[in-house]
Amino acid sequence: MDIVVTDYDSTWPEQAAQARARLTDALPGLFLEIEHVGSTSVPGLAAKPIIDLMASVPSLDAVTPEHETALADEGFHAADSGMTDRLFYVRHDGAGRRSHHLHVVDADTWDTRNERLFRDHLRAHPDVAAEYGALKQRLAAEVRDPDTYTRRKTDLVQRVVDRERTARGLPLEDVWEE
Repeated sequence: MDIVVTDYDSTWPEQAAQARARLTDALPGLFLEIEHVGSTSVPGLAAKPIIDLMASVPSLDAVTPEHETALADEGFHAADSGMTDRLFYVRHDGAGRRSHHLHVVDADTWDTRNERLFRDHLRAHPDVAAEYGALKQRLAAEVRDPDTYTRRKTDLVQRVVDRERTARGLPLEDVWEE
């Protein structure tokens, strides 16, 4: 399977905003916060063309079967991400490719989520974002397995997240949630 990493697309923030608005309209009152995370949320960063959103809810139990139906109506279907302490949904485009991910997490973990910390660091440090983009492009050319691609990025991601967690006085934790 080819791993596709493309140059930054200036429409990604608008795609994220549209998805956030649709989710907020379809599920009024469920989400406390919804943010664009992941590589497509960092201006100028090469990325797999998948819009990652993270949303907080009062608790994961707040997401009912009726909410899951509304999410499915918006094209978001539950998937197994292998990550703990979250609900994960995937949306596909008309060609059957993943176009969006939605990570739903407990509100009490919102401020310490590694995805948000990593995004914030990359936005504030264009040199690190450029290093990460070059790594992603190199790995996309070298490997075909998505898990291998992700794991080979871990050292850089861990280093950045550790730096952010330390700067914010947060305990260090592995970026892999298993």
